[in-house]
Order: sequence, then C-alpha cells, then structure tokens
Amino acid sequence: MQVALNQLGTQLTKGLKAVYVLHGDEPLLQQEAADLIRLTARQQGFTERSVFTVAGAHFDWGAVLAAGGSLSLFADRQIVELRIPSGKPGKEGSQALQELAEQTQDNDALLVLVLLPRLDKATQSSAWFTALEGRGASLRIDPIERSALPAWIAQRLDAQGQRVEAGEAGQNTLQFFADRVEGNLLAAHQEIQKLGLLYPKGELTFEQVEACVLNVARYDVFKLGEAVLSGHLTRVQRMLDGLQAEGESEVLVHFTLSEDIRALRQVKEAVSQGQPLPMALRENRVWGLRERLFERVLPRIALVDLDNLLLAAHTVDGLVKGLRHPDWPQDAWQALSRLAMQLGQACQPATARGR
Repeated sequence: MQVALNQLGTQLTKGLKAVYVLHGDEPLLQQEAADLIRLTARQQGFTERSVFTVAGAHFDWGAVLAAGGSLSLFADRQIVELRIPSGKPGKEGSQALQELAEQTQDNDALLVLVLLPRLDKATQSSAWFTALEGRGASLRIDPIERSALPAWIAQRLDAQGQRVEAGEAGQNTLQFFADRVEGNLLAAHQEIQKLGLLYPKGELTFEQVEACVLNVARYDVFKLGEAVLSGHLTRVQRMLDGLQAEGESEVLVHFTLSEDIRALRQVKEAVSQGQPLPMALRENRVWGLRERLFERVLPRIALVDLDNLLLAAHTVDGLVKGLRHPDWPQDAWQALSRLAMQLGQACQPATARGR
C-alpha cells in the first residue's frame, strides 16, 4: 500500500506494517519518517537493529537474508534496515529483496525498513519493489516546493512554540526566511532550531529572524525553469545569482531555458494546427508541475514571440560558448539573465508585465 508522508503518524497508530519503503531525495524528511518508524517499533519490542548499505556490485545479499532468517533463534524482535543509495539493487539484489519480503510473512518478529532515493515509475513497477510494497507500505517523499515553504516554516516554528507576527508583516517574514533557505531543507530545519535556542517561546519579529537566519539557500538549475515559467522575476534573478556563485555550468543553465522555449514553441504550433493540448504536451514530454505551467502560460504567448525567444536562445548559445554578439552582453551570465527575463516576462499575465 502507498501512504502519504503526512499520514504516516496516523497509519502507525493503526498498526505497524511488516515492511516500510521510503523513497525520495529529501534527506531531512526521509530521516524524520524513518525515525518515527523506528521509535514506534522500539515501543513495540523491536530492540535489535541490523543496518546494511548496498555499495557496489559485490554487496553480500546473503548477509541481509541471514539477518532476516535468523530471528527464530532469539527472543528479541528485530529491524532489518537496508539503504540502497543508487536505487538499483541489481539482479541478485532484486531476488534477495523479494525473498526478504517473503520472510516477513507470518513473522511478527521482523520489520524491514528500506531507504531509497527518488524512483521513477518503471522502478516502482519492478518485481522487488512491488513485493516489498505488497507486504507493507511505501512512502514517496517529495521535496517541499518553494510555494509551500513559508507554511512549512510556520508549522515548524509552531511546533517549538514560536510564531511570526500576524498579517502581512508575518507573511513577509516567512517569505524572507524561505528565500534564505530555499533548496536546503536540512539547513532550514537547523535555522528553525537556532531560533528556538536564541529566543523564548512566543512571537518573533522580522528583525529577530533577519539577524538570526543565515543565507543557506541552494538552487537547483532544473527548478529555474519553474520559476521562469511562473513569471517570478525577482526569484529568477536570485536563483541565477545563486547558481553563478555555486559554480553551475552556464551551458546547463542555457540548456534548461532553451528546452522550455523549444517545447513551448512546438506545443504552441501543434495546438495551432488542431492537435489537442494534452496530446501535444505528452508528445513533447511535458508533465507534472511543468505541464500545469505550460497550460497556464501558452494562451499568453503568441507564436511570433516564441520564434523571437528561440532566436534569442540561439544567440545566447553562442555567447556561453565564447562567441560575441553586438546586441547582447558579452558576459555569459548577463546574457542568460536577459534571456530568462525575456521568457519570464512573456509568461506573466498582461497586467503584471512591465512591473
């Protein structure tokens, strides 16, 4: 069965499953979920814990199966915890995981906890994953999106007895906090804990948050496209500055922007020729949040504007590779900023353009 992360606590109160599979790329949330499962298990008598990390092709899967199969010799209940950083157990590992799932059948002395990175749909349909999920629960742990980050911060502050000011002032404080920690949830957690140590319970002012919270944001180049398509120009520039400071490749940033422009152009043309929008999006491999952004943006952009953006992307492609152009900045990051702003402005509602 699949369990949402925010429903894990409720599920655990209804009864501990034999297997838990946690997969996702957010270390803090995965660690907290695993801690909650371990705590619940300890309260129910699982006092032994064997931990294995799958590293390389020569991992000893026999040791894992031996740990799971030796429980009848002991009175204690045991957690067998398996960490697979690559997310790919291989042929031998696939068979071993299926056998491990079978070992939990009618065995209330064994709890299996498997920690994995984010998995694609094909892997979630594999024999080993479905065998584990069929014996317990799987949890997909998604990152906290930027739009949800202020509320997440407020919830964490509330849990330690603190809150920001009411109204717009408090919202501005939370937005400032989110800007400082975007893309680095573990650091965000640490900054929240620091506020709990420095200030008493109760209301926090903007000045207190500003003085305490460090700028620990980390930016993902692939999230840049979402910010551009959302038309959040201030955030776009902040992300570009952060990516440049982190030493990100100009070529990769250009690829991200140009791929969005190219996909917008192809989908727009297909729709203009009578193809249904959902079909055009699928054919251009646009899905998830990007799909929703495309659906919102496409009616605002004319085909001729996308042609101009495609030409600009071609020009910037040369600039990031060392070529010069008389009408564009010679600095690659300045050129990327100009291209991103042109696309971001085109994605904004007409009432917001020119602000």
